[in-house]
This record gives sequence, structure tokens and C-alpha cells, in this order.
Amino acid sequence: MRAPISVVIPTLNAQACLPRCLMALGEGLNAGLIRELVVSDGGSTDATVRVAEAAGAEVVSGPASRGGQLRRGCDAAQGDWLLVLHADTVLLPGWSEAVMRKLSADNANLQADSAAYFLLSFEGGGAPARLVAAWANLRSRVFGLPYGDQGLLISRALYEAVGGYPDIPLMEDVALARALKGRLHPVEGVAETSAEKYRRQGWLRRGGRNLMTLVRYLSGADPEALARSYRR
Repeated sequence: MRAPISVVIPTLNAQACLPRCLMALGEGLNAGLIRELVVSDGGSTDATVRVAEAAGAEVVSGPASRGGQLRRGCDAAQGDWLLVLHADTVLLPGWSEAVMRKLSADNANLQADSAAYFLLSFEGGGAPARLVAAWANLRSRVFGLPYGDQGLLISRALYEAVGGYPDIPLMEDVALARALKGRLHPVEGVAETSAEKYRRQGWLRRGGRNLMTLVRYLSGADPEALARSYRR
């Protein structure tokens, strides 16, 4: 049998962080979970594409828009399951066992009508990191709104049934999570993401900015306008 999972990673000048993300996938390869790696690049000007190709990835290219990149990457993938990761996210040891339990449970029930995300932690730790991660994990459980840095494991059938990622530059992860309402559940693996932006901008400031962006999006703000504001 072919391995079930296509890993999809959107990139834009991710040369520095992509190798760690890819290294962590090794245990999934050893467990027979990963069929292919698809990197959806948005026009990187560094060595991102060379790093991806050296790892054996299929690289698809197009305009730099997170939603559009993810949509292109998922469209190119061949697996029955999609594992979507950000380039600066590292799955910590043991993640493959958590994923296998998820797939085994779905196979036993002869259905794949739920999707999964990982518990969030931040590289480097510290009290502010633990507090922000705790809020993210609580938001995910209570409101069903995990962000993309928590990864997404979803069957191809369910992904297509809900329409996939919208081609928008920001909040594509929240849009898909809302389409999956009631069908998103955590697996007991951990996704460690970079804390660089939080350290640079300040934990309180960055966390508050993320929360305000979410509130504005849920209130109907245009994702294009949100993206312009978010990048400033």
C-alpha cells in the first residue's frame, strides 16, 4: 500500500527555517506515513527552492499569497491525507505515533470526517511563550480555531468537501477551520513554532495584534486589507 500522507508546506524565503521542519519529518518517513513532500513557493529569492529540491520535494510556484500557495500545494498533492505545515514549524518527536492513532481510529470507523491539529509550543520556551501557547491551545479546543502554525491533518475527501483553502493572503487557516466547525480535534503531538516575531515585536504587542486581526476578520474585514495592515 502507498503511504497515505502528502506533506504540504508553503514557503517564501524560508531557507533558514525549512531544514529543521524537513528534518522532523524523518520519523514519519520511517513509519511509512509520508508519500510525498510538496513545497508551494511564493517566489523565494534565497535558497529555499534548492533546499526543498534537495530534500526530494515537488516544488510548485506561484504568487506569494498564503491561501493561494496552500491551495496550489494541496491541488498538486496525491495522498489520501494532507499534512499542512508552516516552514518554521517543527513537529516534535512522537508526532508520528499520534498521527498513526488518528488514522487507525478513522480506518476502524470506516470514515475520515474529522481533521486534526497539533498542540502548540514555542521554540525557546519561557513564561511568555507558555502563556501564549496555552491561549492558542485553549482557543483551538473551545472555539475550534487552530492557526496554521499548529499544522493541519485532513483527509483529501474532507478537504475537497469543504472547499479547501480560499485564495486569500491572510486568515486562510481560520477560514478553513470555520468550514470544518465541529470536525477539528487535537492529536497529542506537539508543533513547535518559531518565536522570532514575538521576540522582535514583543509578546504582548504581537499577541494583541494577532487577536485584533482575528476579531476584525470574524467581523467581516477584507483579508486583503488585513494583510496590508498585518505586514506593516
